[in-house]
Amino acid sequence: MRNILLTISYDGSRYHGWQIQKNAVSVQEVFQQAMENVFGECPDIKGCSRTDTGVHANMYCLNFHTEHKIPIGRIPSALNNYLPPSIAVMSAKEADDDFHARYSCKGKEYIYKIWNNDIRNPFLDGYALHYWYPLDLEKLNAAAKHFIGYHDFTSFCTVDKNREKGDFRRTVKKLSVMREDDLVTVTIEADGFLYNMVRIIVGTLLYVAQGKIAPGDIPAIISAEDRTKAGPTAPPEGLYLNRVLY
Repeated sequence: MRNILLTISYDGSRYHGWQIQKNAVSVQEVFQQAMENVFGECPDIKGCSRTDTGVHANMYCLNFHTEHKIPIGRIPSALNNYLPPSIAVMSAKEADDDFHARYSCKGKEYIYKIWNNDIRNPFLDGYALHYWYPLDLEKLNAAAKHFIGYHDFTSFCTVDKNREKGDFRRTVKKLSVMREDDLVTVTIEADGFLYNMVRIIVGTLLYVAQGKIAPGDIPAIISAEDRTKAGPTAPPEGLYLNRVLY
């Protein structure tokens, strides 16, 4: 029995997230169809994370066990032959027997893209939030530094009883806001993320930009452990799972 680790990339704008849905097309559903064509069966796929409708992945990892003899180097091209252009297998490797794409993960990095210009960019429609008001990066980074560290992020989570089990503590290792011309990118790395955590943090940073929240208010919002104290949930189209850390 082999344990295969795949790294894939996908455009989430066409899908209702990674996980299989009853009444909507998901990345996992399409991927499993390709697996059946290549392996003659659909092995039990273990994904590194859930992603929501419209969220993209520059790097997404999954693993599965199989007795199939296909050479490891042929797996990416074989699967890509059956996958749509919106999903691509980037690499394949043999993993240790006990490797699990989700539970072996030590952390993840997300990025959130904001097109900060009065005029919309048609090439970023569905791939970045169009935000036309001024963004003071010095102010945003002053707020961002308060998120770094080990905190209870209840204030920055959409509570879903099917997803969360009560421990809302996470360690944010990095949070920064950078600009390249009119494209502003929020980068956040943590040992784990709660449901909608990144999008709520981004929405809160936008409230800081609007003057509705001061950078120095962030510690009190974290301590409140109250979702109503933070900013709104930013739209999904600007969010990308960027790196998975093992």
